[in-house]
Parts: sequence; C-alpha cells; structure tokens
Amino acid sequence: MKIIVPMAGRGSRLRPHSLTVPKPLIPVAGQPIVHRLVKDIAKVLNEPIDEIAFILGEPAFFGDDVVESLKELANNLGAKASIYRQDQPLGTGHAIMCAKESLSGPAVIAYADTLIRANFTLDPQADAVIWVKQVDKPEAYGVVKLNNKEEIVELVEKPKDFISDLAVIGIYYFKDVGVLKQELQYVLDNNIVNGGEYQINDGIKGMMAKGKVFKTGQVDEWMDCGNKAVTVETNARMLGFLQADGDEQMIASSVKTVNSKIIEPCFIGENVVLNNSTIGPNVSIGNNCKIENATIKDSLIQTHTTIKNAHLENAMIGNHVSYDGNFKAVSLGDYSVLE
Repeated sequence: MKIIVPMAGRGSRLRPHSLTVPKPLIPVAGQPIVHRLVKDIAKVLNEPIDEIAFILGEPAFFGDDVVESLKELANNLGAKASIYRQDQPLGTGHAIMCAKESLSGPAVIAYADTLIRANFTLDPQADAVIWVKQVDKPEAYGVVKLNNKEEIVELVEKPKDFISDLAVIGIYYFKDVGVLKQELQYVLDNNIVNGGEYQINDGIKGMMAKGKVFKTGQVDEWMDCGNKAVTVETNARMLGFLQADGDEQMIASSVKTVNSKIIEPCFIGENVVLNNSTIGPNVSIGNNCKIENATIKDSLIQTHTTIKNAHLENAMIGNHVSYDGNFKAVSLGDYSVLE
C-alpha cells in the first residue's frame, strides 16, 4: 500500500502563520498536521505501508528541514519516502501527476489540510473509495451522488439543489492508482481545466465513465485546518480525542510550573515554563515557551514564544513571538491580526 500526500500549497487562509511555515507542518495538539494525518491513515488501514510520496512546493518554502522531517515520518512507519515537487500551483490533478513515478498499485491519496478519526475496512468490491462525511449544509461542499447500489455515480461541487449530504473530505483509495494516472494524463494532454486548474475530479469522472466502481467510506470525525478559527477548533477536538485515547504523553516531564494551574486537556511541550498562569482547557504550547502572568484557553501557541500579562482565548500564535499584554509599542509584520 502507498500513501500519496499532495502538500504543495502555502495556505493563504492561514496567514500570517503559513508565510513562514507550510500549512501542513503547523502543529495541532503538538504534532504537524501532515504527521498526524499520515499516522492516522496508516493506523486505520492496518496493513503495511511500502511507500509514502510527498508532493511539495518550491524548495525555498519546503526546504531540506521539511524533507528530512517527512523522511523520518515515513521511516518510522516502515515505509520508503519519495519526494516530488510541484513548482506551479496548477491544481489537485496536476499535483498528483507530479508523483507519477509512484502511481502504481493500491494507494491512498490524502490532502494534508484535514484530520480524521475513523475505523473502517476497505471494500474489496470497489475499484476506488472516496471518504465522505455527513454535513448539515451540503451546498457549501463538493458532494457525492449515489445510485440504488450505494455506488458513487457523480461528483457535484456546491450543489444548488439537494443531491446528498455526503461531503468529499479529500481522502481517496484506489485499488490501482495507475488507472487514475491514465485518466489524469488524458486530462493534462487535452488541457481539461476547471477553475483554471487540472483537478483530480476530472480523472475520477473518466474512471466512472469507463465503469469503475466507486464506493463511499465514512469517517467518524472530519477536522479542517483551513483557517485560524477552524484550526483552533480542531486543536481542541484533537486534544480531547488524545486525552480519551491515553496513548500520548501530553504534558512533557520537563515542564516547569510556578504558582500555575493546568486545566486539561492540554498539550505542553518540552522546556516550557509557566509562571503565575492558568493554562487550559484546550491549549497547545510548543517547545521552549515561557508564559508569565497569563490566562490562556482554547488556543494554539507554537515554539520559542514568550507571553506575559495576557488573557488569551481562541488565539493562534506562531514561533519566536514576544507578546506582552501591557504593551506600549508594537512591531507587527504583514498579515498580523490583533482582535
């Protein structure tokens, strides 16, 4: 089994955080989004992963440190890491075809801006599976249309009229991903574009037209990481799941507390100092942070950051930030937000 992970986009909706850190590498509950996604997929597939192919953007943004972290991720799962580049943002179908040397045999394709909780078995009768989640407002999503055999017969983007309430979440299984490769090559060769880009959906539609059987797989939880608000919400939900699972150490043994209180669930990384502060619930704090005279809840703070004299809620703060709530002068870069 292979896992194909397109992650070339910078994530404009997560600025300013994604200006310096690729969105798939922004930590949620203490681990980068893509790391959690890949490990969760490997866990629910419950079969050996031979290769993980990562499609990255330009080296200036996805540099050697990113490549090494992804190789380590694959190695820890007993898989070979293959690194490909998508130098131009030409769409989901184009991104997948950047990894065409790896497109053979059974594979899962997963876009690295979402997290899942699921427990499923692959349908042996299906040529492909598209994972979906039941949603309240299907008109805001791409949805699947089913026939009376519960097979997917059409993909409809943001339908004005009701088609179904099963939204496509961006994770797919192909019994032979080489068949998708053939259809996407046709899309590229014939310049079939939607929204100015080459889309995976056009390859899927080509497979359907040739009689390939697509089934749905449903996830228990689908957590988006598309913008600041939903990423903070996803962080809170993931912390709750991890606390219930009890499989991960969520508060490092090196955390130092002075007159401080931690309200779980929280993730607190290595060498964090808490002084006269209340942290939680639903807070993630990365390594080497210092929090003093602060109350923080429902927030996500990355690494090497100092926060003083602050009351923060629903906040997302990046790396190497210095924030003093008693500020008299400020220095803010592009896309910074104070609310």
